[in-house]
Amino acid sequence: MLLWLLLLILAPGRDQSGVIPKAFLLLNPPWSTNFKGDKVTLTCKDSYSPSQGHISWYYNEKLLDKNSEAIQIDQTGDYSCKTQRSSFSDPVHVDFLSDWLILQAPYPIFEGDDVILRCPRREESTSETVFYKNERKISSNYESSFTLTSVSRDHGKYHCSASKKSLWRTKKENSKPLMIQVQELFSRPVLTFNPSPAIEGRPVTLRCDTWLPPQRADTQLQFCFFRENEALGSGWSSSPELRLPTMLSEASGSYWCQAETVTPAVRKRSLRFQIHVQRVPVSDVNLEIQPPEGQLIEGGNLLLICSVAKGTGNITFSWHREGTVRSLGTRTQRSLSAELQILTVKERDAGRYYCAADNLHGPILSKLVTVTLRIPVSRPVLTLRAPRPQAVVGDMVELHCEAQRGSPPILYQFYHEDVALGNSTVPSGRASFTFSLTEEHSGNYSCEADNSLGAQRSDRMTLSVIVPVSQPVLTFNPAGAQVLVGDVVELRCEAQRGSPPILYWFYHENVTLGNSSAPSGGGASFNLTLMAEHSGNFSCVADNGLGVQCSEVVTLSITGSSSSKVTQITMGVTTGLLTIVGIAVTAVLVSRFRTQTNSGGFFVIRTPGSSPNAFQEISLSRTSNTDLQGPIYSEPPEPTELQPEYCNVGLGDSDLVYSQIQSIQHTTENSANAPWKYWEDKEPRVIYSELKKAHPDDSTGQASNRDRDREDAAENYENVPCTSSALDH
Repeated sequence: MLLWLLLLILAPGRDQSGVIPKAFLLLNPPWSTNFKGDKVTLTCKDSYSPSQGHISWYYNEKLLDKNSEAIQIDQTGDYSCKTQRSSFSDPVHVDFLSDWLILQAPYPIFEGDDVILRCPRREESTSETVFYKNERKISSNYESSFTLTSVSRDHGKYHCSASKKSLWRTKKENSKPLMIQVQELFSRPVLTFNPSPAIEGRPVTLRCDTWLPPQRADTQLQFCFFRENEALGSGWSSSPELRLPTMLSEASGSYWCQAETVTPAVRKRSLRFQIHVQRVPVSDVNLEIQPPEGQLIEGGNLLLICSVAKGTGNITFSWHREGTVRSLGTRTQRSLSAELQILTVKERDAGRYYCAADNLHGPILSKLVTVTLRIPVSRPVLTLRAPRPQAVVGDMVELHCEAQRGSPPILYQFYHEDVALGNSTVPSGRASFTFSLTEEHSGNYSCEADNSLGAQRSDRMTLSVIVPVSQPVLTFNPAGAQVLVGDVVELRCEAQRGSPPILYWFYHENVTLGNSSAPSGGGASFNLTLMAEHSGNFSCVADNGLGVQCSEVVTLSITGSSSSKVTQITMGVTTGLLTIVGIAVTAVLVSRFRTQTNSGGFFVIRTPGSSPNAFQEISLSRTSNTDLQGPIYSEPPEPTELQPEYCNVGLGDSDLVYSQIQSIQHTTENSANAPWKYWEDKEPRVIYSELKKAHPDDSTGQASNRDRDREDAAENYENVPCTSSALDH
């Protein structure tokens, strides 16, 4: 049975997109045939150096549990491997034989290599060794080896023989045949040239392409190019390319290239290639504009490029605008394109252009190309449209922004105090922005136009927004204090919002009291001298020409007796929108008289904060012991005059101080009906109210307790006459 050494040609390391290079195997020792019991180390490589990552090993197409770069084997079979960066290697068959005689050859073998053939024996022998190729003897010696020098691509079947001596006889032993396949060191070169076809006057690059296997990637090659039998350029070079700067029609002919190794000399030549340098009429004339259509801006430069796909020799180019007789310009040169520049284009330069090319075979025209200009926007004009001459809060206003010149589309942006309100893009004409006015919209407005060729801002426009008055609030000054008939009370009417000037009207029971103007906004006041008939409802009205607003009604109550000349004022604010707030009535004077049935009679004052049994007694002269029964109030008689009197009464050691507020002097006519007629003297009758209660030595907590006691006794007031005896007391 023949033993075959499978020496496969590894695929050349071509740089082909999407093709993964193969891995390859190296043997150490390099023999693919070995005696049984020997060991061989296999190393997996790829086109990269060194190999990286996980390596997969296969034995007879079965995955081995090994992943190192090198493994050791001693079993006959087919071995292959794969790296992470390569595809599967070609399998290598390795034999481990128990024969007496074997033939060994290295793996792999490339053309130009010196190959050593070995014919080892299992035991020492001095017999002659004979080597055969295709059954023909090629060598014999006693060294058991033979060298093939500079092998070529011819394949052959080799074997060896030797004599084996035994005790009985000598026997000739033959090794199993070994098929040796010499791999190609590099492929036959291929001549290419670019551009193709070759055009007269243009350069041409010749290239001599070949490929080295990854095992011999470091082999140095040199190249030479030929036309007919004449070497081109400087002869042999390490570069696989040769550039011919100008191809003339005379350069047409047979071209080929040659590649060889520096050492040892393995030389290969390409097939001949016929290159014809063309000289043809112009064709496919094309006009190109720069910048491209739609990007030319008024005031810029326009570049017209006329080119031909084919044409040799000198070519005359000319440029034209549709509707004109004379050309814009001409150029004659040995090239396939020419340029004409128009400086500082204007709007009148827009139109349709074409060019012509001629190399003595007649002019060929290009297609028409439309040249359009983009015009930067002019300064826009901002206008405002409102429903009335003066803008009022709540009005819908419309801003219009328009640039008289400018290529569309134009983006308009609206601003209020340089803060963007909104934007709008229009293909032509003007843009609008509509919004409802608020008080904050007063100020400066502007707009901006932009068509990506530079933004332009309009002049500023000032808008004053008139604000209708809000509901005014009516207040009294003084507020929450006791006021008397004859006092002057300030009525204040104020609207929190509203554009000036504001006119305020004051009303009592819907009867006009008067008016006052606030030229700069804010509120206005009206002073009123109180009379008894002024009790009732008060209100005010605010008006700034945009609508009248009425305040809530404020009630003013003036009560009191004419004989006591005391007026008690109670104010209450009526509102339907707010919770009714009770106003504490200060210094409410409640008169109670108490009499005693025993002789001498006493007028008893109950002081606030004292117990019911604790009294301060003041002895008063009495003319009658008649008990005072029932209420002490009656319709107050008409007062004859108001005589304010003031005196303070200190009651013994008490720290309460009472002050007379007012007294009313009665006439003889009405004294009979007065409720105080039980007094025989005609001294003025007085009413006292508590002003303060001083506790200089009290701590904060004690003072707080007294305050609460005083509040609990808020209605415990007595009336005493302001007599000299009382004062003495």
